[in-house]
Amino acid sequence: MRVEPLIFTAAAAATATTNASLPSLHVPKCPRSAVAYVDQSVPDRGPFPMTTVSLCYDDTSIQLAFKAFNETNYYYNASQTTNGDIWEYEVMEAFLYHGTNDPTTYLEYEVNPNNVTYQAVVYNPTKVRAVGAPFDHFFVTDPATDGFTATTTLDKSKNTWESVAKIPLALFNVDQVKGSRWRMNFFRTITSPSTYPNQTLGAWSPPDQASFHMSPYFGHVVFV
Repeated sequence: MRVEPLIFTAAAAATATTNASLPSLHVPKCPRSAVAYVDQSVPDRGPFPMTTVSLCYDDTSIQLAFKAFNETNYYYNASQTTNGDIWEYEVMEAFLYHGTNDPTTYLEYEVNPNNVTYQAVVYNPTKVRAVGAPFDHFFVTDPATDGFTATTTLDKSKNTWESVAKIPLALFNVDQVKGSRWRMNFFRTITSPSTYPNQTLGAWSPPDQASFHMSPYFGHVVFV
């Protein structure tokens, strides 16, 4: 099933990073890149269709190249537009935070096979989307003007789709890009006309609950 709010205690949240084996990534300046592999299911960490996220940075942006393999449905809602509920269908996602702690606010970025994007700052003060606690999104309402870009290509003969995105660094108040430290996670959702609204979930750093909004599980990223 798709992400649902779950009860997760503060004590469990505090120890999640010690109980989980968090991945790490050293990201170079473009045109070189580093690759994060989304190949584990959420929450059981079983096999998941290969998905890659190639990352690099320049002086003004973070560049993400998502690639989904073993795609069969390319399932999206054609009526949805920017910042619509595209997460209900098939998307690739990045959660990004400039800093090293488990964040309570972070950027949620999504793109679907129709090249529709979703970009919002998430407010998640419990860090785990606890039931009954505040949880909110503050949308980027004019992403093109603000410096977001996305280009998506489908290759149905190879069962793949790719999205290349740029996210403006100014959103994160980064003065010194090289050497900056981040917390990030990357995800993919899979569904089909016959299984919707149920989804198969995959992550770079899988939480132990069926929820992506658990920042203690965000991996560590350094721009080198």
